[in-house]
Amino acid sequence: MDHRRSAQDVLRCHLCETPVPHLYCDICHVDLCKTCVGEHLLDESTEHKVVSSIKRGSTSTCQKHSSKLCELYCAQCDIPICALCVTSKAHQAHDVVDIWKNIENKKHEIQIDLKELEKSIYPKYEEISSDIQGQKTCLNENSQKLKIAIDKHGEDFHREIDFMITKMKSNLDEKNSKQLALLDKHEDDVTRTTSEITQCIVDLTKLLNSFDVSLFLAYKSRNAEFRRLPTRLTVSLPSFKPHIINKEHIYHQFGSLTVLSRETEEQGRTINFPGTVYSSLDKPLIDAPQIIGEINTDYRDSNILRSVSCLNDQDIWTRGDDNIMRLYNLQGELLKSVQTQSGNEPTGVAVTRSGDLVYTDHWDRTVNMVKNTEIQTVIKLFGWKPDCVCSTSYDDLLVVMDNDSYTETKVVRYSGFTEVQSIQYDDTEQPLYSSGFSYKYMCENRNLDICVSDFDARAVVVVNQAGKLRFTYTGPPFTAKGSFHPLGISTDSQSRILIADHNNSNIHILDQDGQFLRYIANCNLNDPQGLNVDKRDNLLVAEYGTCKVKHIQYNVFSRCVYLNNKMLSLVVHTGLKLTSVSEKILNLR
Repeated sequence: MDHRRSAQDVLRCHLCETPVPHLYCDICHVDLCKTCVGEHLLDESTEHKVVSSIKRGSTSTCQKHSSKLCELYCAQCDIPICALCVTSKAHQAHDVVDIWKNIENKKHEIQIDLKELEKSIYPKYEEISSDIQGQKTCLNENSQKLKIAIDKHGEDFHREIDFMITKMKSNLDEKNSKQLALLDKHEDDVTRTTSEITQCIVDLTKLLNSFDVSLFLAYKSRNAEFRRLPTRLTVSLPSFKPHIINKEHIYHQFGSLTVLSRETEEQGRTINFPGTVYSSLDKPLIDAPQIIGEINTDYRDSNILRSVSCLNDQDIWTRGDDNIMRLYNLQGELLKSVQTQSGNEPTGVAVTRSGDLVYTDHWDRTVNMVKNTEIQTVIKLFGWKPDCVCSTSYDDLLVVMDNDSYTETKVVRYSGFTEVQSIQYDDTEQPLYSSGFSYKYMCENRNLDICVSDFDARAVVVVNQAGKLRFTYTGPPFTAKGSFHPLGISTDSQSRILIADHNNSNIHILDQDGQFLRYIANCNLNDPQGLNVDKRDNLLVAEYGTCKVKHIQYNVFSRCVYLNNKMLSLVVHTGLKLTSVSEKILNLR
């Protein structure tokens, strides 16, 4: 331990050991009392900077002039500077303040941040963590209860099957018993007659060896009686004809799990803390969307392009009316082609969170997954035919399907390729979707709503995660009824819904509650059919007739992505509102 410090670790003067000195040399890093300051400054071998103890550590050496101390601070450059720096051109006309004043401001800012962290933010995170632990406990407990219930129901199911098997065996035993009784009686009759014939043979043999005339005269032949053979009794053998095991029917009979409810609060929300100013960067729509790219696909021979799905920021999958799905980059280069396993055209494609391609085969009744070049059938339907497909934020699959007679249509959710939810009717038991083999497209919104565009119904039907109807959109209120022809549908990071209006060659933009916001109608669109919004909130449009994919910017944020965060810089350094920042950035282009 330092001999100049007591057990209570009291600071002492470096030269005379006077307790609690009030001065400090920021260059030599020693504590000094007022009496010893002069002696310390006599040492001319090094420069000194004596400050009050509360300002210790506020002195630093200038990076440009190493022999000078930084006593000032340049607010524009955000660096400490010396007196010589002020006269240089580098800091000419810059806002220069005393470095200690800047440190005091920083300390005040740190105190506010510390107080907010301790009093507001940290307790909230503890609360959220506690809530997560509580939910995990409830989830595990509920899972155990459900497993017990499933096991019990499985036992009941097995018990019914065992009872059915026992009853069927009992019926078989009863039938066998009756048949055996008939055969036993018939066997007794035959055995008795056979015995009489045997005895008759013995009697006639004796008669032939006899010389008794009276016996010969009394003989009566029974051969005519024995010639009448007994009726041939043939019993029919019972048979067992097992029915084909319909797994889908068994799943429906056994029961199903309700879909997990995942209500997510956006963590973009902020905690209001006194003395703190917050700002948020929204993604407002721009008045004049612009085409930022255009891809010519190889579907020109069939003259039909149906849909587009983003694999990542650079690559997109496309589907047309042939049996080949094609992967392009945004420069229009064909990267990969995949032919369907059956040779049929795919009726829907989607990309999973892990980047695998999923497609539906309506006529083969299958949902298939493409991993690299290998195609695997993951769902095989019975009595239903799949149409479009979508991969959810939790990697479930949603499939629109029609029954074989095209009289019913439903949306089915698969988790791990097991059916967990079926959506078909509203609260009044009326069908949600039009029946028949009509064009339907589907997507999941950021708020977990399920959005289906129904071409024949001239409507977009939106249900929540539990399958309850939220709203039906049939076009903006100022348009004629039935003039809306929806096909492709997609959503963006703001939960806005974008719909391709095929016949009117425009895109409708709605908010998450189905309120019409505006059209995208000025990008020379030609029969838009498939839509997909990429991770940057730019829109990809597959045109039906031209077989082109157009890449469109329709909100401010997507513009700013290409401006190297100039927008954020303007907000931070000028405090401008978002609308004025947007205008400035557009001018920067």
